[in-house]
Amino acid sequence: MALIQWYPGHISKAERQLKEQLTKVDVVLEVRDARIPLASHHPQVKEWIGEKPRILVLNREDMISDSLRKEWYEWFKSQGETPFFTNAKDGKGVKAINKASQSAGVAVNERRHKRGMLPRPVRAVVIGFPNVGKSALINRLLNRKVVASARKAGVTRQLQWVRISDSIELLDAPGIIPLKLENQDDALKLAICEDIGDAAYNNQEVAQNFVDLLVNLGTENVLLDRYGLDALDMTGEEFIIKLAEIKYNNDRERVARQLLQDFRKGYLGAISLEYPPVNH
Repeated sequence: MALIQWYPGHISKAERQLKEQLTKVDVVLEVRDARIPLASHHPQVKEWIGEKPRILVLNREDMISDSLRKEWYEWFKSQGETPFFTNAKDGKGVKAINKASQSAGVAVNERRHKRGMLPRPVRAVVIGFPNVGKSALINRLLNRKVVASARKAGVTRQLQWVRISDSIELLDAPGIIPLKLENQDDALKLAICEDIGDAAYNNQEVAQNFVDLLVNLGTENVLLDRYGLDALDMTGEEFIIKLAEIKYNNDRERVARQLLQDFRKGYLGAISLEYPPVNH
């Protein structure tokens, strides 16, 4: 039984719309969550965009440590990619994205010029899982609030073109989730980070797995600092039961929600749920 389930109906509609629009796009901005840069990569992006230039944006850089950001940067470079780190909420890193989009689109107008056509704005699209910060990034690129940005994943519904400047037009696409996510570990990380849209999952199971994951990564001390309870010698389930006993009148659901909320809002500090793979 899969822990995380979602609704294919919404997804196939969003995918269909996006594929239609991608034919009109010159450059693709793929936004991922810096806490889970691998799990928040949509497996079909490469196949959809083909040869089009793609700019990799790792958002929420404020939620991971500086040293880890450097490690991810080096790792992606070793894979032949240059990641751009942003914090779309406060606008950090957004100017560089704007520049990169413009230079990626230069070739488009060079081709038009050769054919005797007038230049036109570069068309960019922002894609990624629900809730990774796409709308916040677009609003920052525009310097004004045009796109509804909300904590509730899946707020973006209609595809719309917005003009950033004379040189760039941007398509805001709904968050896209693969129809099947084969890897439940990835699905779980997406659920913990709330990057998954309208998915059905049990908060207590996700919170238990979150505790187990922190222990496996060796960062469980953040739980001790925040809640005064050491998770090291317990399972995630035992941790939730014990914390509910001590602090929340045995209300495990409340503990689970609190834990997830504290992580999502950054109250546990700068913690990542993934580290760069070691290339052996």
